[in-house]
Amino acid sequence: MPRTFTVSDSIVIHARPADVYRHVRDPARMGEWSPENLGATVHGGAGETRVGTVFDGRNKRGAFRWTTRCTVTAIEEDRLFRFRVHAIGIRRPRVPGPIATWEYRFEPVPEGTRVTETWTDDRRGWPDPVANAFDRIATRGRTFADFQRGNIRTTLRNLKRVLEPVPDAA
Repeated sequence: MPRTFTVSDSIVIHARPADVYRHVRDPARMGEWSPENLGATVHGGAGETRVGTVFDGRNKRGAFRWTTRCTVTAIEEDRLFRFRVHAIGIRRPRVPGPIATWEYRFEPVPEGTRVTETWTDDRRGWPDPVANAFDRIATRGRTFADFQRGNIRTTLRNLKRVLEPVPDAA
């Protein structure tokens, strides 16, 4: 079965694009809404995230924990945040190689901001049967594309929950 290399989904958040963008472009905060990410350590200390910023993401799936090395590859203020995952390991990302690219687009709409999250499988050198077998082990029976569809949906819902103001209780 041929692989699906890219999946995405969108949600409208009742907040300004600048506010949504400001939260998402901070890798250390990703754990607040991602079902797998626990946050990140940005290399070079705190500061504004820019193209070339490197960070290590801490991740979990069930009892399994791992770390990824990521580099920010594109930023357009209030419109786009993209990074690629290019190394992985248990405690430290020691195994280099193309893994995935994550992208977030922010579009102003009358209700606030349409956020689109996209995952792209960068493991292009893997033969489809090998990738499919690995994916089914790593995700308990699914392809990474199907698995990431669910993760993206959960991430966007959680982001909406975190960023939308809570109505006042009367």
